[in-house]
Amino acid sequence: MAHDPSRRTERFPHGIAGAGLGSIERSVPADEPPPLPPNAELAVIGRSVPRLNGRDKVTGATRYTVDIAPRGMLHARLLRAPLAHARIRAIDAGAARALDGVRAVVILAQPGDPLSGMVRYAGQPVAALAADSPAIARAALDLVRVDYEALPFVVDMEDARASEAPPVYAPGTAPAGHPSGFPAPAGLAQHGNVRAAVIDRRGDVAAGLAAADVVVEGTYRTQVQTHCCMEPHAIVADWTEDGLTVHMSTQFTAGIRHELAAAFQLPLSRVRVVVDGMGGGFGSKSTLGTYGRAAVALSRAAGAPVRLVLTRAEEQVDSGNRPGTFQHLRIGARRDGTLTAIELTSHGTAGVALGAGVGDFAGAVYRCPNLLTSHRDVFTNAGPGCAMRAPGNVPGAFAFEQAIDELAERLALDPVALRDRIDPSPVRREERRIGAARFGWAARQPPGSDRGPVKRGIGMAQSHWGAHVQINAACEVRVLRDGSVEVMSSVQDIGTGITTVLAQTVAEVLGLRAEDITVRIGDTIFPSGPPSYGSRTTASITPPARTAAWRVLRRLLAEAAQRLGVAPDALIARAGRIIVRDDPARGLAFGEVTARLRTDSISEVASRADDYAGFGQRYGDAATARQDLGGVQFAAVAVDTETGIIRVERVLAVQDCGRPMNPRQIESQVHGGILMGLSYALFEDRIMDRHTGRMVNPDLEQYKIAGPYETPAIDVVLLENYEANSATDAYGIAEPANIATAPAIANAVRNAIGIRMRRLPMTPAAVLAALGGSPSRNLPP
Repeated sequence: MAHDPSRRTERFPHGIAGAGLGSIERSVPADEPPPLPPNAELAVIGRSVPRLNGRDKVTGATRYTVDIAPRGMLHARLLRAPLAHARIRAIDAGAARALDGVRAVVILAQPGDPLSGMVRYAGQPVAALAADSPAIARAALDLVRVDYEALPFVVDMEDARASEAPPVYAPGTAPAGHPSGFPAPAGLAQHGNVRAAVIDRRGDVAAGLAAADVVVEGTYRTQVQTHCCMEPHAIVADWTEDGLTVHMSTQFTAGIRHELAAAFQLPLSRVRVVVDGMGGGFGSKSTLGTYGRAAVALSRAAGAPVRLVLTRAEEQVDSGNRPGTFQHLRIGARRDGTLTAIELTSHGTAGVALGAGVGDFAGAVYRCPNLLTSHRDVFTNAGPGCAMRAPGNVPGAFAFEQAIDELAERLALDPVALRDRIDPSPVRREERRIGAARFGWAARQPPGSDRGPVKRGIGMAQSHWGAHVQINAACEVRVLRDGSVEVMSSVQDIGTGITTVLAQTVAEVLGLRAEDITVRIGDTIFPSGPPSYGSRTTASITPPARTAAWRVLRRLLAEAAQRLGVAPDALIARAGRIIVRDDPARGLAFGEVTARLRTDSISEVASRADDYAGFGQRYGDAATARQDLGGVQFAAVAVDTETGIIRVERVLAVQDCGRPMNPRQIESQVHGGILMGLSYALFEDRIMDRHTGRMVNPDLEQYKIAGPYETPAIDVVLLENYEANSATDAYGIAEPANIATAPAIANAVRNAIGIRMRRLPMTPAAVLAALGGSPSRNLPP
């Protein structure tokens, strides 16, 4: 076969460090850097370098969108419908327009239009205005008159499934889409408020259940959870003759740029999106949204910059949520634990939107020849759901991991031992081994072993998430004559620390310190970066960052080679110098080499190459690797059987994310994932009033979340799992860290009190009802 000059073969580290690390050959593009050794052999990558922007954050120097205030800026507010379902007959904004200080009014709902002229949830935006001050904007909202024709509504998922339920959408008008957010199969029918099922099938489930020695069956319910970002959604839009500049709290600057260009018919070259500080998103800040389009339209109409910031109530009602779900599971197995069949029937509600699936957990984690899953979306008159940290797999794992534990009980097998038999992942097997030994799993007692009212128990659960990659991701590395180095991309840092990781990546290549690198990101004037969702940021942007730095280094080595009288291949960059590999005493300081550049700077731009082993699936600008991301979590709880209070005392998380680029930052993300999972398991619940159609707890007082008092001791173990797939071999951690927490807690509660909690949140009232110590009249069936 003819030699392909565009590629070469290299041998990469492969496997788990400390557990059989080996090597593997890969064919790689010729312009990609050589293999990166394991972290133990590196100087900067794999070290817990402090966050480069940490001081700015804790001292208040970081600029968030709410801190952006260009000259002449106006303040915007949204007028929201007070009814859960209505037809808009007329809107009169004349008095508001006439109010002194009001500069622009935009009508978002068009009376008489069968789509935009309908209100489908309380809190839906119907108009927007911009004024000289927030006070004037608030006063002007009260002057807008809207004539509503109230219609019947339904906010409860089970009520909405009834044939006689008020329809949220007229037949044929519901939004198209798939329960998991992917393109839907064509021709899915809508029956009242229920979308026809999306079905996944392999093998023969009926035969598998018939062949089973044991069948476990159970029904599980999860609630609606809101994102509760510390920083609210915010945008500052500035429409000028030269183009549109938007400062926005967003997880995807490049994506917002494309949305703006399409929505307002502008060329990309005239749209700029900027984000500096970000106060969390968890999936809710991935798109432009109605509020973003409204702010831009107001800026265009007023001819001035406009700032629009959502209130906390608006955040809770209308910035997205994790959909509520109902799941019925049947799992068949032989006496040795071998699974024979999995049958999952589920439905969920994302309010007026689609995307209430329970992920692919049931069919992706354990070996089983026969699988049947069926999911239906249910429309209700409630705010639309959207992606939220590991969408689908969080509720999916809550049900499935409990069912696996129940199966272990029926088979008289240890839950870890059963998973060892049916989970083919060598990575999770090692995580279970490490976790069980470190957590003291062997000392696990039967349920109810403790004397007295407080019962303790331990449990475990696993996570699964795809290793996602954004192919349309690029980075520029620039070296200047004075020796300074810049790395540039539109990728945003939403608090996960990609700023520091990029500096580490480039510093490792150039033989410098992370603090020597200036990171310029969060601005679409730079090469297009990936989104910060789906746990794909590190996997997408660090490989091109290393590649661009390596290409710049080759040019620097060529310059140094002339002065040192050696071949460029004989040189390496280390500790701020470029030295002869076999004679480290000979060399030049990094700045001495850059001072001799012919131009003020040299730079290289690189984009994300395909995974060296190929992708498992590719869709548009994104792809998934052939391997998945996992993790195993162990939880210890104390349950007070007199009060019903569950206290999580300890959580151990053993996680993998490919090559850990900055362990401390990864541990921070794992902590966040665990706390979000704990809060989901025990506290959070969006409560809707069936009589008014409104959310009754749209704040952070009545909408309960875990706080410092509820925070357990958390221990994190990170695996170094080298897959030999990219220039850095790094992947994400945010989603996998959130998936296993709730089921691990639920399994621990079962071990403590002998009762399985199949519904979230596991509140004191729910625990007492399960124990028979409190009437269950306040718990929906």
